[in-house]
Amino acid sequence: MPSRPTTPNLLDDPPIPVQAKLAAAWTSFLFLYVYVDILAFYKPGTVSDILVGVVWEFDITQTWALTALTLLAIPIVMVMLSMALPARANRITNLVVASIQVPFAAFNAVGQVGESWMYFYVIGVALELIILAFILRTAWTWPRTAPSATMPTSRAADRAQQRA
Repeated sequence: MPSRPTTPNLLDDPPIPVQAKLAAAWTSFLFLYVYVDILAFYKPGTVSDILVGVVWEFDITQTWALTALTLLAIPIVMVMLSMALPARANRITNLVVASIQVPFAAFNAVGQVGESWMYFYVIGVALELIILAFILRTAWTWPRTAPSATMPTSRAADRAQQRA
């Protein structure tokens, strides 16, 4: 019986730009953020509370709506900024915004401890925190380019310019 030669089925694995990784992570975060809220509508009593103008303990007012919109706009804008900002500003912005989102997400989970739907919220927030950790790690470890041997450093260029 002849044996068939095995040929490796290699897949191309091109490098993914850091900006694309960050934009994808913010998009994933956004979907979780929104879908946890949407799925919460199935919690008994949620829709009836909304119909009488209450979300959680808060009255539905223009201030509440503006606050909710602002909080939701943060990851939306971060998708765009992750692709549009220059590397240095991009890295700093992602580190700052993701760092601010971590305690906010954790606060949402802590508020559900002991509640009937605690596991739903804790799992949703845990997934959000994993994505935020990925964002922080990706931004923190942003690849740096070393100056080439033929390219003068800024100090060397400054000295050469002063001598001229």
